[in-house]
Amino acid sequence: VRPTEMLLEVLRDRLGYVGTNKVCAQGICGACTVLVDGKSTTSCLALAAQFDGANITTVEGLERGGKLDPLQESFMRHGAVQCGYCTPGFLMSAKALLLENPSPTKEQIIDALRGNICRCTGYKKIIEAVEAVAHTRSRLIGHR
Repeated sequence: VRPTEMLLEVLRDRLGYVGTNKVCAQGICGACTVLVDGKSTTSCLALAAQFDGANITTVEGLERGGKLDPLQESFMRHGAVQCGYCTPGFLMSAKALLLENPSPTKEQIIDALRGNICRCTGYKKIIEAVEAVAHTRSRLIGHR
């Protein structure tokens, strides 16, 4: 990669991972969020060269063996998708949260999603979708 090439450009333009959306190019909207070694990263502000050898996951990587990630299923079930443009970023931010904390509180979910902007849903259904996955996981591991 070129020294000035952003991670977003490499993912979309070179590798074809177009689920990572370019919206603001200023790190404000969250639509370009990806996971780098399991941590939420705004790819429009990240130089690609600094991630040599890192494990990068885009929204396309959430699906495994033809099966959607529980977050993707929950977003659909709860109507948390409107136009869909911000959805990949929300999914990736939520995934990073759940990897770090499988049983977050509503306040922790809201805090983790603060870097993502949606102009359609008003956030209620997005938060409910993440809460549903966290609640299901909590029951499975015996928390809450």
